[in-house]
Amino acid sequence: MISTETTLAGIHFDNCLMNAAGVYCYDADELNQIQKSAAGTFVTKSATVVPRAGNPEPRYLSTPWGSINSMGLPNKGLPYYLDYVSQQQTLFPEKRYFQSITGFNIDEDEALLKQITDSDFNGLVELNLSCPNVPGKPQTGYDFETVEQILTRVFEVYEGPLGVKLPPYFDIVHFDQMAAILNQFPLAFINSVNSIGNGLTIDAATERVSIKPKHGFGGIGGDYIKPTALANVHTFYQRLKPEIQIIGTGGVKSGQDVFEHLLCGASMVQVGTALHKEGPQIFDRLTAELQTIMQQKGYNKIADFKGKLKYLD
Repeated sequence: MISTETTLAGIHFDNCLMNAAGVYCYDADELNQIQKSAAGTFVTKSATVVPRAGNPEPRYLSTPWGSINSMGLPNKGLPYYLDYVSQQQTLFPEKRYFQSITGFNIDEDEALLKQITDSDFNGLVELNLSCPNVPGKPQTGYDFETVEQILTRVFEVYEGPLGVKLPPYFDIVHFDQMAAILNQFPLAFINSVNSIGNGLTIDAATERVSIKPKHGFGGIGGDYIKPTALANVHTFYQRLKPEIQIIGTGGVKSGQDVFEHLLCGASMVQVGTALHKEGPQIFDRLTAELQTIMQQKGYNKIADFKGKLKYLD
């Protein structure tokens, strides 16, 4: 039997695949579809202190090589998602889920974590440090000093398993610097990567930008970012202490893509743009394709090849 099960933060998941925050997770209807799919679990939409409508439309466009979006964190507010997860915990007590949160400052991060602590939530928290699409708000993940300050405060007030969603990095020095910060804290995981921020696509026929917010600038996902995502997963896998596991995200639309993320060191793999295009049935296809690759290579479980990327020297 070829198994795609995995373990993250000591928690067992029947499948290593799940949705990426922002896709099929806005409300109960979308989350129910992920729950009924072959995905091992789900992550909610990144929740803020109060509900947000997000940026004006059009704010998402599928492209031949992926997608561009400037959603602006539309969400129903943290209490909505905590209530939904609580219902699922009652129905499926053996399963664990991911709650994504985004504060716009350290005090908001602390307030969100207090709400989670005061609830019956028993899953994993993903603190989003990497939203590139809120006008006037920089990506926290590129401000290393602020990241260290946030994590210092976070682990003073929250004791459950918690990870961070990171933007893509492009310089080896930045990988070294961020890894040195992350290794100071009892993180359960990192999620690498969010979309590449502030890309631009153009409709040549109308000579206009493709989306409305930020004069057309938005996060780039899909095929465009797979090499960057793999580089980030593997570089952090080399630098982080073993207790900090990695969720690989970016450019996943086939079983081979999943295999490559795992080979680079990911313990779980999230699907975003391709899930948006194909729907939750994609998890059946990706799982079957991954199992076929594993069978062809003589692998029975993910641990047989996870992180064992080979070099040419």
